[in-house]
Amino acid sequence: MGKPFLISDNSQLSRTNRSDLVGTQEGRFAINCKCDATAIDEREALTQEAADLLRHSLSPATERALRGDLAHFKSWGGSLPAPPAMVCAYIGDHAGQHAVATIQRRLASISKAHEVAGLPNPCRAEIVKATLRGLRRKHGTAQRQAKPLMRDDLLLVLDRMGETLRDHRDRALLLLGFAGGFRRSELVALERADIEVARQGLIVTIRRSKTDQEGAGRRIGIPHGRTRHCPVAAVEAWLSASAIDTGPLFCPITRHGHLAENSLTGDAVSVLLRERLAAAGIDPEGYSGHSLRAGFATSAAQAGVSTLKIRAQTGHASDAMLARYVREGELFNGNAAGALL
Repeated sequence: MGKPFLISDNSQLSRTNRSDLVGTQEGRFAINCKCDATAIDEREALTQEAADLLRHSLSPATERALRGDLAHFKSWGGSLPAPPAMVCAYIGDHAGQHAVATIQRRLASISKAHEVAGLPNPCRAEIVKATLRGLRRKHGTAQRQAKPLMRDDLLLVLDRMGETLRDHRDRALLLLGFAGGFRRSELVALERADIEVARQGLIVTIRRSKTDQEGAGRRIGIPHGRTRHCPVAAVEAWLSASAIDTGPLFCPITRHGHLAENSLTGDAVSVLLRERLAAAGIDPEGYSGHSLRAGFATSAAQAGVSTLKIRAQTGHASDAMLARYVREGELFNGNAAGALL
């Protein structure tokens, strides 16, 4: 078998030196593409167009996570190729110190590194799988989830807002994020051109998302609201007050009231939400940017909306992905205890 290799003169590809990761001098491998490790000559002859496609095979965030996980494995003393016993030892040394989900993610990165390098994958060994099962049984806990911002709490937050430029922005962001069931990453990626006015409301185009890395895109309808807080009216008021006609839809506002040219970050959405909750007298602990999406799905399930309709808005791939929100929303619907006490 030929040695794993990554084109050394291609500045567009991630160039992880294998000696940097595993303490050997056996060559280089990429973590952002699936390659045939035996086809050295063919990869040396890759065209610039093919190399550019390889560069886009993973999102920047995913590639950063892979690099960080492999660096952690190396700092512990790991090497590639890693025998199954070494991977089991890695799991054992971090059990109880890190969340089970974190350890599982790092093992997925180790598995990916072996696959793309054409090396035997130790994570497929039964002893590693059994060790993981033991980890989950001994240290497994319920995954922490963002608290859903329910409809009534959202209305309470909106009631406490004024009419400043920042108020207009935050009101539009919260209502649009809730009504669309958007992820915070989808919200901050929106641009003015992604908002289309229709007779029934707004049509929002999501060009790329966590589950749509290839950019197929989807269009979501935001209807006119029936309450005093209408998402369509809020977005229109923000566009009028900000005079935004191009670029990011939601951007930072300086203390002097000027709009920045860049978009808000996902973290800024979380901070903004918690600040608004606190101002409304609601404990912000446990809330994050995901609370808008979770709150929409849970509130919709509580109102009896079908999972098919909820998924059409949120973009969840299956009912299984939506199940935890539906369960939360239906806790008291037809509750058996209610018929007895």
